[in-house]
Amino acid sequence: MTTNDSPGRGGSGGRHFEADLRGMTRINLRPIASPMPLGFYTVGIASVMVGCFQLGVFEDGRRAVGLAILPAFVLQLVVAVFALGARDVLAATLMACFSGLWLASSLVLVLEPPGGTEVLGVLNATFAAFALMMAAVAGRKRALWLVLCTAVPRFGVAALANLTGTAWLGRLSGGLGLLLAAVALYTAFALMLEDMRGEQVLPIGRSGPAHHAVVGDLAVQLRDLERQAGVRRTL
Repeated sequence: MTTNDSPGRGGSGGRHFEADLRGMTRINLRPIASPMPLGFYTVGIASVMVGCFQLGVFEDGRRAVGLAILPAFVLQLVVAVFALGARDVLAATLMACFSGLWLASSLVLVLEPPGGTEVLGVLNATFAAFALMMAAVAGRKRALWLVLCTAVPRFGVAALANLTGTAWLGRLSGGLGLLLAAVALYTAFALMLEDMRGEQVLPIGRSGPAHHAVVGDLAVQLRDLERQAGVRRTL
């Protein structure tokens, strides 16, 4: 008994072998500008507004602050969409979740629904846990990792302030919000300089694949492309 194992054929009850289609396959990539400076600038600006409100700078500005941070929802959603197109699932996930957080915070501040503060506290606690999980896998992107590490205590303290109503916790959350804004603004500025000049100007701390993605050649960028989302058959 003989078995025919030639490509495209299979023996009786045997395994079916597909022809090697790599030589006939073309994968088209669409270059885009990096959306991350916009994303981090938005985090920084919105964090300044909320932080100043928590520190008492805007005594009667609850609804005004809510309206001021509402555009952050749209901007970070746009960043998330382009980050998905750039095949950066970490950045896309972070920006999309920030987008939803700003929308929810804006609506609670503007509409002042019953129990809104407590609900916002649970949301902030959940976001702090999410940021902690994201930080656990973002170590090779040091700038992004630092933003996440700053976001964890900021939103954790904000959750406690919302749930307990303790004034000093609210002020501490405001101070941590300004620290988060400073880290995010630095990251945005460093990424923008890097993109404009084609080289690292301010330290960002990339390592591993994140470093090779910037300094590596085209062959490095296309490595394992067939296994990435949008190319492989299933997610």
